[in-house]
Amino acid sequence: MSKATQLLSDQQMKAFIQNGYLKLTTDFPDQFHQQIHRQVEQMFDQYGNLGNNMLPLIPNIQQIFDHPVVHGALTGILGSNYVLHSHRYCHLNPPGSSGQSFHKDSYEGDVSAIHHRCRWVLAFYYPQDTPETIGPTAILPGTQYYDTSQAAHRQPELALSGQAGAVTLVHYDLWHRAMPNPSQRKRYMLKFLFYRLDEPTTPSWNYQQADWEAIDSENGQTKLDLVWHKLWDWYRGESSPDNGSTSVPLIGGEGGSKLSALIKQLRTGEESEQLDAAYALGSQPAVSELIDLLPDKSVGRYAAYALGASDATAVPALTEALADQDETVRANAAYALGDIGRPAQVATHQLAQALTDDSAPVRRNATEALGTIGQTDGSIVPALASLLQDKQYWVRDNAARTLAKMGAAAESAVTALQCALSDENRYVRFNAAMALKQIGTPTAHQVLFDNLFMSRWCSLTTRDSSF
Repeated sequence: MSKATQLLSDQQMKAFIQNGYLKLTTDFPDQFHQQIHRQVEQMFDQYGNLGNNMLPLIPNIQQIFDHPVVHGALTGILGSNYVLHSHRYCHLNPPGSSGQSFHKDSYEGDVSAIHHRCRWVLAFYYPQDTPETIGPTAILPGTQYYDTSQAAHRQPELALSGQAGAVTLVHYDLWHRAMPNPSQRKRYMLKFLFYRLDEPTTPSWNYQQADWEAIDSENGQTKLDLVWHKLWDWYRGESSPDNGSTSVPLIGGEGGSKLSALIKQLRTGEESEQLDAAYALGSQPAVSELIDLLPDKSVGRYAAYALGASDATAVPALTEALADQDETVRANAAYALGDIGRPAQVATHQLAQALTDDSAPVRRNATEALGTIGQTDGSIVPALASLLQDKQYWVRDNAARTLAKMGAAAESAVTALQCALSDENRYVRFNAAMALKQIGTPTAHQVLFDNLFMSRWCSLTTRDSSF
């Protein structure tokens, strides 16, 4: 890039934490976006929607993500070591469409991937002017923290309308939809996916002020101050269970009744109240009570959020829970340890043992956890490499991605990763390639280059120009 990266401000980071999106403006000339728009229309005319092959067909799109503003925003949200995932798609909203219902995007069936701590980001790019009259994407600001549509739909709708070239970065779990398009114009939105390889240790934006102070919320948006404050601390690399990051007092005096009230709120409240209770419990010595809730099908997820917010305080009890007879407890415990991140490194041995669990969700969560805790112990690599042959593709996918996060420490997995380059799932193949890139040895790179030249797709070859 010819210009210096433009990092986000504290206010922009706070806005993303609260609202789950950031709208960005680049300075490309109109002709740049017009050309991409023409190429998108030509793609549909000649091939249909090429989806994941859109970028090699229209490589100029990469310039958008290399732009100092967009790169700086991705760096702030995902850290400097982020990855452009191989999944991308051109969403066509045709003339006269009735739009969509609000939804979260799936993780190819990998529902356990949902985290409040932002590890995945979507980028929405419009190559044409997109007023509300042609059906832009709409979002429900702040709903990345909600699992239920009832809670999400209480938030205000916002149309992401904009001029050609508009880019919006969106927390992967934000509720969104395509709005109706009553016009006679086609609306294109190009969606790309990014993920972080490293957990935060220091702020990766233009950090000036440590103290949390919420910004003005979107009109009518429910406030989740405890959630937002905890996420701010996580982004800053702060993981102490009591670092002054919340306004909830530690239990003492009448704390027993307060604890009972919070547990009741976690069990029976509306989702915003459940989230408030979870993060309040996460700042207090309530680990044993939360562990008892992990097998509950309705509130176990919120107990796991609370235990993740407890950071190092909860690690011993969660490590013990990995051996529970109930697979739901084991899966939720592995999920919470992964959400805690680096303070959970002391659970490495137990998480490695969970890689052979009979339960696929346990294997999946333990695999992801070993990546998010920043583990570089080469002794766990053979067990991770063996999961590249797991019968569940979402376990294989997480295994490949965790090996990518381990980098050079995963060198002994090169042969297994070479086999995974032929996996039946396209995203397992991508993450296997990313792991080989991150391992970085001459052998790993040779395997990767050989595969690249064998599998290269030529965007110039068409039925009218076959050689």
